[in-house]
Formats: sequence, C-alpha cells, structure tokens
Amino acid sequence: MKKQLQQGFTLIELMIVVAIIGILAAIAIPAYQDYTIRAQVTEGLSLADGAKTAVSEYFTNSGSFPTNNSTAGVAAANDIKGNYVSSVTIAQVNASSGTITAAFSSTPPFKANTALTQPLVLTGTGGAGSITWTCTSKLPQKYLPSSCTSN
Repeated sequence: MKKQLQQGFTLIELMIVVAIIGILAAIAIPAYQDYTIRAQVTEGLSLADGAKTAVSEYFTNSGSFPTNNSTAGVAAANDIKGNYVSSVTIAQVNASSGTITAAFSSTPPFKANTALTQPLVLTGTGGAGSITWTCTSKLPQKYLPSSCTSN
C-alpha cells in the first residue's frame, strides 16, 4: 500500500494564520490612524508657521501685532488652506501679543479626522523686537508635534 502525501494546509493551520493576521491588524490599524492624525496636525502647524514669518516681520517693523491676516500682509484666512486645514487666522490679543489659529476641515473632499475638532493655536508674545511663540491646543497630546508638547 502506498502512503499518500499530505497536500495543502489543514484547517487548524489556516485558523492559526488568520488569528495571527487578526492580532497584527489589531495593533497596526490604531497605530496607523494615530500616524495619519499626527500628519494632519503637522500640516496645520506648517501652514501656521508660514503666517508666523509675516507676523514677525510686521511686529519688527511696527512694534505691534497685526490685527488680522490682511494687516499682516498674508492671504485671507479661508484662502490659506491645505488638504486638511480649512483656514489660518491671525488675530491680535493686544499690541504685544496675538494668535495664529489653524482650523481643521470638517467637510469633504479633504475632511480631517473626526478627532481633530479643536484648532491648533500659536500664541506670540512680543518684546524687545522679537516674538516668543508657544503652541497650544486642546487636542490629545499624542497627536501634537513635539514642538507643541514641549511648551
């Protein structure tokens, strides 16, 4: 009698492979979601940094913060946008301080992740011809760039 060789996989082997894939997916999917949210927040910081240059130049020349985007010499708030950022707004708190706020988009086609309900705010405080910037947000710390978590 000839011994028949086993061909293919048994059911238990296939179940083990499916279980391993499930465990890997359970770890990888949340990590990837956090990564994409951090990338979207970084886009907001990058666009706000562009406005920071104009605000700093205005402060150096005039000795006070600009009252809005137009005064700072940048595009209107709704015209400064990215894939996931809907606007970047410059506002004066008082003559020696102001904010640059990056709001995240809540409408398609480039809707930011639903976790991004709070804006990213750069607060500038002027003194002696220079501005000290701090980054604040009510977003969870795990989504913020390192430059926003060290303040």
